[in-house]
Amino acid sequence: MHTDPDSLNAMGAPFLPGHLGIHITGLVDQTVRAQMPVSVHLLAPNGYLHAGSVITLADTACGYGCMATLPEGATSFTTVELKSNHLGTARDGVVEVVASPVHLGRTTQVWDAVVSHKGKTIALFRCTQMLLYPKAKEAA
Repeated sequence: MHTDPDSLNAMGAPFLPGHLGIHITGLVDQTVRAQMPVSVHLLAPNGYLHAGSVITLADTACGYGCMATLPEGATSFTTVELKSNHLGTARDGVVEVVASPVHLGRTTQVWDAVVSHKGKTIALFRCTQMLLYPKAKEAA
């Protein structure tokens, strides 16, 4: 199981988190911290950080937190619902996220994340994760 920042960063490197430059900076006491440098490929045509970039950062942090807190027997998860409120934006620098669990159940988890830029909250995010278990083998 990936429960340290280095293994999470290595796991995500060839996928969307790595492509966007998302870097996990901490995983302590069920809290995930990550950051993403603001670069031109993360902006919308209007020159501001694309909402999808912000959502990807928050969803990644929550998802990695979910992976680190899977209950015994669960093998993975999938996001089944997410919501974001965008309160600000960024054009440069680094955006940061702090994600923490609200509910750690046997079939679902609910996570909240706060995305900030230069100390100012720019987005609030909540997602629900459905936990996945191996299918029972059918009797012959």
